[in-house]
Amino acid sequence: MSELDLRLSAATVQDTGSFRLVELPPDLCQMIESASEKTASLFIKGHPTEDAVLCTSEKTYSVRSVVLSNTVLVVTPSRSDPDGTVHIRDQLHEILELAPVVPKLHKLSILLRNMEYDEGDEDRQAAVSKYSYEQARSEIQASEAEFVRGLKERRILVLEGQLRPIAPAHLSTILELLLNYLISLSLSYQAAAVEELVSVLSDEHEIPRAVSNQVISWFGDVKEGLWKMDADAVIRELGVGILRHHRHNPISENEFLKKWKNVVGDTFESSVKLTLLSGDYLRNLSSNGEEAVLTYFPSSTLPIDPAARFVELFLTRQRWKHEEIEPFLLDIAVNSKERDKLLLKHARALTDTEGVWYTARVSYNN
Repeated sequence: MSELDLRLSAATVQDTGSFRLVELPPDLCQMIESASEKTASLFIKGHPTEDAVLCTSEKTYSVRSVVLSNTVLVVTPSRSDPDGTVHIRDQLHEILELAPVVPKLHKLSILLRNMEYDEGDEDRQAAVSKYSYEQARSEIQASEAEFVRGLKERRILVLEGQLRPIAPAHLSTILELLLNYLISLSLSYQAAAVEELVSVLSDEHEIPRAVSNQVISWFGDVKEGLWKMDADAVIRELGVGILRHHRHNPISENEFLKKWKNVVGDTFESSVKLTLLSGDYLRNLSSNGEEAVLTYFPSSTLPIDPAARFVELFLTRQRWKHEEIEPFLLDIAVNSKERDKLLLKHARALTDTEGVWYTARVSYNN
């Protein structure tokens, strides 16, 4: 092994604190090694009051400082003697550890409060507060792909560069109209002409083309001007639209299913099933115990912090089956392994003749 002469660099004082050692997860390391200079993009995002995250084009990673037991020296070869002397530039006592995390998209609902787009809003558009796509893209702690997907899942329109969540009732109206016109215009829901649908909505219902085009893109794939509708997504959204009115007054399951099938029409009524609404409702027995009733209970309104999420869940219901509680954990864990860790940390598993139940590890006062 060759010997090197270690010397303090003249730039040591000004370099101190300039270097950070980052430990890359295998997938991120592979992405960087295989990417070209033009495709490898990494961004650090975070407000001064937030923990910073690192974003690629596809994923978001938490950044955590881990103290090292041994000091690591940052050295560079000497210009005058590159083979025998190295200069100490800095001393590191910690590394930055990266781990995949759920993107912080929940801030959108707060930032876009009172900016909802509803029917006839063109007349009052100038008076509405504005939050631009580019501003949100730079501030929200999410990768580009996660950010775009988040806008779609949260039904947020981009109108003239500004973000506008669409009013749920107006969205339901547009979807009902689309289903009706698919039938009346004899269009296949697997290959419907987008221009024909957009034009009829604009001409007969004064729905702006920019709005209907985006709504269509949320619920299926558009290729070469043809829309392949995601029937389950449309049916689910219409079901949520009905259920949304029953947050405080439960509705009979049979009555709800009847209304839901009536809204989607004869063509799609066979596709109506409660599993499409997982994570948006609770199913209980009525006060007389004779029939099942449904209550609107959307996971999107629950706390994003895992500990607070479990408190809310166990205050709502003292015990849960795995298939009941899992839909309410999907948006706070990156995968099933992380969800299992959360259940292990915040819940206790009990087994009886009906199977496995989860209860709170601590007592909460209802």
